[in-house]
Amino acid sequence: MGIYCGGKMNTVSELGYFLLIGIGGTLLLDVWAWALSLIFGVSSTNWALVGRWIVNLTFGRLTVNHPKSKTIRGELLIGWLAHYLIGISYGISLFIIWGENWLIQPTIDEPVMISWVLLIAPFFIMMPGLGAGVAGQNTPNPTLTRFKSLVGHTIFGIGMFCTAKLIQVLLIN
Repeated sequence: MGIYCGGKMNTVSELGYFLLIGIGGTLLLDVWAWALSLIFGVSSTNWALVGRWIVNLTFGRLTVNHPKSKTIRGELLIGWLAHYLIGISYGISLFIIWGENWLIQPTIDEPVMISWVLLIAPFFIMMPGLGAGVAGQNTPNPTLTRFKSLVGHTIFGIGMFCTAKLIQVLLIN
């Protein structure tokens, strides 16, 4: 399964690889969150609540202010799908910005940079939408909330890099 076609990259293959890179980053983030929960009892994102918020957005409701708000059928699945689609979009953003050259010689800077820049999404869209306020200001410990987001996004960026290196070793070279 090579990436080269006549000395040039095949765009369909490239997009597939970057899709895998986004999934790989998301998987590492999920393993990280699971380990923190298992070992230290640290709570992670409530994907059912995220799914509920997404469904409510389609009805023009911008916020879901309470985790005990009315449940919606399929909200957990919707939340998890959104989580992975967002991860995939981050992976594809690597392709859009840095292209095939990054995939041939991946470095850690680019995916970590993207994961940090895109902290604007949870800080200014998701957290307010879930009732946590801008950058978690309405949480019991806003500094800890922000730190967890920063660390999680860093782990995600590292996961994208590791997945790219794996693709490079197994599929490109």
